[in-house]
Amino acid sequence: MRIVGGVDIHRKQLTFDYVEPDTGRWERGRIVPADREHLANWLTRFDGVDDVHFAMEGCTGWRYVAEQMRAAGVVPHLAEPADTAALRGRKRRAKTDRADAHHLRQPLADGRLPGCYIPPSPVLEWRALLELYHDLRTQHSGWAQRVHAVCFHQGATAPGQAGVIRGDRQHLASIVEDQLSPVGRLQANTALAIMDVLADHLDRLRQRLLATARHVHGARVLMHEIYGVAGMTCLALCAWLGGAGRFSSSRKAVRFVGLDVTVHSSDNKRSPGLLSRQGPEVLRWLLFEAAKTSARASAPGYSYYTTVRERAPADPRPHPCARHILAKPFFPNDYCSGGDAL
Repeated sequence: MRIVGGVDIHRKQLTFDYVEPDTGRWERGRIVPADREHLANWLTRFDGVDDVHFAMEGCTGWRYVAEQMRAAGVVPHLAEPADTAALRGRKRRAKTDRADAHHLRQPLADGRLPGCYIPPSPVLEWRALLELYHDLRTQHSGWAQRVHAVCFHQGATAPGQAGVIRGDRQHLASIVEDQLSPVGRLQANTALAIMDVLADHLDRLRQRLLATARHVHGARVLMHEIYGVAGMTCLALCAWLGGAGRFSSSRKAVRFVGLDVTVHSSDNKRSPGLLSRQGPEVLRWLLFEAAKTSARASAPGYSYYTTVRERAPADPRPHPCARHILAKPFFPNDYCSGGDAL
């Protein structure tokens, strides 16, 4: 017996729609509330049934649904949200959760569901650690910018970026104490206290990520193959790209990360190309930071970096170098060296 269905995921409920093609039996409904316990109880209806497949969109919450389905012997399928929405065509009626579940089931039954890669649990844990590090780093930089804004707004001597983030706190403390108003001192000292807490968490998390990268074979290979990438970037490459066989071309990998240039053209008028920025933000950030090493004269890609800089001197961003780093280890046919990611 074969069962094909779709699940629309929301915070409060899971809406399901499945059918048995052999018998024509069709059922739909809701699982409330949306948690592991109630989902596990609902999946017991498929005990002893072989060849059960369910599709879901790759949105927040898919992880526990997929893990619970696998534990129950159900095969989960992850759908790419944008491509799945495009299959529906133009909107002709009200959009409901039941309609979403149906639109997930139908492409899966027809064999045209735009699927996504479902990584194993350890890889999902790597992604979560990297996302946490990126969130903390973003907050740390944001509080540093608040300190600079307070000092500038009150006309204090500029402490400099290094004075806030990388040291010389004594000089910064004297500026805060002597040149800021009472509320300004409260703002700056509060921001500095939060930055100290964030820095402590960042340091411990960074050590954990580097230790994890040292125990992942693919990350060690990439560290030896690519100049300028450290353990954290290599771990992110392994976590999101999933190996050398996942993408058939470097262009698809670049598009997945969001480093491809999009151009809007209308009536012979062409807007400047901007990055799509669709995909894993953490991997895009780490590749951007790694690409900055190409500016060193000793870097193997220095000639390529200078060529890009001469071509666009007013915009010397290292995005082309980031794309070069992304494609190099996973598509060895285009480059002189390569390596297996996992």
